[in-house]
Amino acid sequence: MGALADYQNEIYLNGLRGLVPELPTGLTELEGLARERLDPRAFGYVAGSAGTGWTARANRDAFERRRIVPRMLRDVAARDLSVELFGHRLPAPVLLGPVGVLTIMHPDGEIAVARAAAAQGTPMVLSTAAAHSMEEVAEAGAGGPRWFQLYWPGDPDLAASFLQRAHAAGFQALVVTLDTHTLGWRPRDLDRGYLPFLRGVGVANYFSDPVFQKKVGGPIGAGNRREAIAAWQATFGNPSLTWEDLGFLRDHWDRPILLKGILHPADARRAADAGMDGVVVSNHGGRQVDGAIGALDALPAVVEEVGDRLTVLFDSGVRTGSDVLKALALGARAVLIGRPYAYGLGLGGEAGVRHVIRCLLADLDITMGTAGVRRPAEVTAGLLAG
Repeated sequence: MGALADYQNEIYLNGLRGLVPELPTGLTELEGLARERLDPRAFGYVAGSAGTGWTARANRDAFERRRIVPRMLRDVAARDLSVELFGHRLPAPVLLGPVGVLTIMHPDGEIAVARAAAAQGTPMVLSTAAAHSMEEVAEAGAGGPRWFQLYWPGDPDLAASFLQRAHAAGFQALVVTLDTHTLGWRPRDLDRGYLPFLRGVGVANYFSDPVFQKKVGGPIGAGNRREAIAAWQATFGNPSLTWEDLGFLRDHWDRPILLKGILHPADARRAADAGMDGVVVSNHGGRQVDGAIGALDALPAVVEEVGDRLTVLFDSGVRTGSDVLKALALGARAVLIGRPYAYGLGLGGEAGVRHVIRCLLADLDITMGTAGVRRPAEVTAGLLAG
């Protein structure tokens, strides 16, 4: 068996001593458990989607319509799930995608996630909307691979400051989310009147930034907290951005840049023409546009358009090892997961996140072996029916 699959043996051996996992090993079960145990507002914020939730359902439907056709007698005794992305060797084609405001799930928030990710060698993509500053998260995950996700603010000086700080803190790649220049219509949050940012959660990178502090007259404290939150509201998002603005990123960041939220092949081509290094095929887990295409359904056309020019990653709806395998078969180089590790954090802190990572990687390792492939490079569209 592969080394990542050893978690299965560890669980079974612990069972001989009467010990069973504290959290489900089937990651699709985490949402129901989180619904039972966590604060309803926090759970609703993470689990919620835009409008009717149609797009989130379309993401899962897209996975369920694809079928793996296992191959036999392939000598899968020795498997290697590692991949190289932008000059860095990763243990598996899986990253922790950017999820903000994580202290609503657990007091340790992004700090716990960074520690768990570093322990497994799995890259964490830190959200701009984090509840801990990028410097704190970098210190917590020291030694582990880390990327920074940018919500491009309306103030160019603030955007430049974010990029300079992330660069100085050792973040190895930049993921620019394009689909959230404004928040989607999310009934679960609206019905509760709940937006964590207005309560001062998820604004740590703003409140710790010297450019932002200058806007409100100095370091953020009780005396200017309300003014600071109002400044965040006025600064978050920039709906006036166009493709011509991408040069700004190159002027302020000399490491790999990926654009997240790409669903149309023409947009992928524009990203390649603009000199970007990669795209993330994503519909934000269904949180932005109700009635949008399932992200997995969009993946093949994007790969066909730019797969020879850009590194194509994927997120939205990934829950299992077979999901990862299907995304790889359709051309993704790696996938990002979101909600599962956020639920793991809420239910078990750092240990819960580690459990989620280890379960997903063990599931992927075993599924690859039982499907007849030894390494990600062998996963092609021929592994899927039709």
